[in-house]
Amino acid sequence: MKRMLLLAIGLISFGFGSIGVLLPVLPTTPFLLLSAYCFARSSKRFDIWLKQTKLYQIYIADYMESRMIPTKRKWKILLNIYLMMSFSIYFAPLLPVKVGLTILTAGITFYLFAVIPSPPEKKSSFRV
Repeated sequence: MKRMLLLAIGLISFGFGSIGVLLPVLPTTPFLLLSAYCFARSSKRFDIWLKQTKLYQIYIADYMESRMIPTKRKWKILLNIYLMMSFSIYFAPLLPVKVGLTILTAGITFYLFAVIPSPPEKKSSFRV
């Protein structure tokens, strides 16, 4: 029963994460992390399938393997967040919603750069 519940939650969260790619209101990464957690504990087949998806590779593979996100990837993530959130903030009909989305964006930015570590940058051994 527990295995089936985890599998169902994993599938639902993967669906929400997939929708979150297109809708900035739904956070993609947390849903994909939840899917990875549920699939790892419920189904080897779904765990392998998830790790082969583009969504996994783009959004959470680095974090799942090393608990770090490279700085270059963080900037790409941040650019996507700012683009999508700016549309949401612009079209939000109520001022409290605009303020909330702005605070959420600032929180995500802080969390991404202050809490999640980046691996050390590799220095080139090539000298001129």
